[in-house]
Amino acid sequence: MKKMRHSLLFILLLAFMLVMAACNSGADSGNTNEEEGTNGSENNSGDKQDLSLLTGGTGGTYYPLGGQIGKIITDNTNANITPQTSGASAENMETLRAGEAEIAFSQTDIAAYAIDGLEMFEGNAIDNIQAIGSLYPETVQLVTTKDSGITSVEDLKGKAVSVGAPGSGAYINAMQVLEAHGLTDKDIKPQNLSFDESTDGIQAGTIDAAFITAGTPTGAVEALSAQNDIVIVPFAEDKIQALIDQYPYYAQDTVAAGTYKIEEDVPTVAVKAMLVVTKDLDEELVYEMTKSLFENTDKITHAKGELITPETALEGLGNLELHPGAAKYFEEKGIQ
Repeated sequence: MKKMRHSLLFILLLAFMLVMAACNSGADSGNTNEEEGTNGSENNSGDKQDLSLLTGGTGGTYYPLGGQIGKIITDNTNANITPQTSGASAENMETLRAGEAEIAFSQTDIAAYAIDGLEMFEGNAIDNIQAIGSLYPETVQLVTTKDSGITSVEDLKGKAVSVGAPGSGAYINAMQVLEAHGLTDKDIKPQNLSFDESTDGIQAGTIDAAFITAGTPTGAVEALSAQNDIVIVPFAEDKIQALIDQYPYYAQDTVAAGTYKIEEDVPTVAVKAMLVVTKDLDEELVYEMTKSLFENTDKITHAKGELITPETALEGLGNLELHPGAAKYFEEKGIQ
């Protein structure tokens, strides 16, 4: 009987130990699942959000600069930026409207036209874009060669002149510059060419001059200057002032001597290049993107990098609304 009781106690003890082992195993298993779940959540939150950055043609400034800006943002935020070539400002606005990209370069004047439904956006305003900030001056360059004999805007009369793609920022600038000098596209032989096509046309002799709106030095113009003595045609001071009075997005600018091997400073005008984003981008993400860009400009090797500063980022925006994420960054910096 005594032996039986000992056996019973042994069985009960063994059962108790088995139950406790099972509970501990379940707890451990639960903890493991929770840890895996936590790790999975961290991995999910750590996944990069893929975003497209619309730039411009390969012969302009947007494309090479966009590659460097995209890398800075990718390296310092939760976004994975893929720069894309495009038809630049006006096309970029339409692509953002269609929801086919999230970030884009634009001229400040073109972005303002998009918001207000003016010029190429007449009666069809775009309401889903906001600004990150302006970057650097985009110079309106009237490019030709010494052999053309063109030394003033008025000399373009009767000449074959590239005025950019219809509806592009360069096209609008060309029309406004011609207007300020008493000309229209009827006074010239207009050609709708990209920057690369324009400089190729000048090189081949199929066109006489080209309007190119881009940060200087512009890649396509540099390539032309390597084989030709080029001229950047100056704008008369009174015409510059007339442009600024009529179109407040312009500012007086200069193509400095030495650029493209020119011998003297050339007076002209400029608008601002800027970055815009779609309104629905997360506020914290846009804040981090804005901060990473303006606090890592030392990593930009393009010549325009030294002009990109938070202190000048709100210049030329006019009525363009900042994305709340960008606004948060500039407020922290005390910039208004």
